[in-house]
Amino acid sequence: MEIFKILTFSTTLLLLLSPAFGKTASKAASPPSLSPTPAPAPAPDFVNLTDLLTVAGPFHTFLGYLQSTKVLDTFQNQANNTEEGITIFVPKDGAFSSLKKPSLSKLTPDQLKQVILFHALPHFYALADFKNLSQSSASTPTFAGGDYSLNFTDDSGSIHINSGWSKTKVSSAVHSTNPVAVYQVDKVLLPEAIFGTDIPPTPAPSPAPEIAPAADSPDAKSADTKSSKSSSPSSSPDTAASHRIIFSLGNFVVVISMAIIMVVFL
Repeated sequence: MEIFKILTFSTTLLLLLSPAFGKTASKAASPPSLSPTPAPAPAPDFVNLTDLLTVAGPFHTFLGYLQSTKVLDTFQNQANNTEEGITIFVPKDGAFSSLKKPSLSKLTPDQLKQVILFHALPHFYALADFKNLSQSSASTPTFAGGDYSLNFTDDSGSIHINSGWSKTKVSSAVHSTNPVAVYQVDKVLLPEAIFGTDIPPTPAPSPAPEIAPAADSPDAKSADTKSSKSSSPSSSPDTAASHRIIFSLGNFVVVISMAIIMVVFL
């Protein structure tokens, strides 16, 4: 019995002193390791639309309209202060110079602003996203809202745009990094809501008023002379004949009177 106790004690002592048992015990005693917290995603870089459109290509005309209509502030705020982002379709300068009829110069300030707002979507779309938009039966709303929407068609990677009044396509990607996408288009997007109706023509300038000449001016005197001549009645043939008859009767009366005087005194 004592031998069994001695063996048990020896075995336990050997296990406690062995390196393998020490490693197992230390592993069991150590607290569980925690996975590191993932770092927050970096904020998107600020995109200055004015600098982008100035450097990227011949977009000076469109940039001028953005600034004159104050739409640039709306697009800039959407690009950097919202989670939705923005997609802008920018016509090159040649698209505006070839636009002869209809002309943007005949639009009211409100209509021109709607046309510029019509060139952007209030959401970031990469080129691959337009395939899903082309498969949708609904039109895609633009910043102009209401009836100002666009339809897209993906033809083997070529993006075609139908505004209802004009058709064009995306010719290149100027900038496509979330949250800002800028695509160059070949033509100006003309909304049917404006150009589908008759645009009132620009009124013609009113004729200059005629100024009457002064009363004592030569023109006024000549005008009065002509007026008096034209207003006086001309001698008609009947009036001349009646004058001759009266003159003949007068001569006859004078002759008869002289004959009577001569008879009386002679």
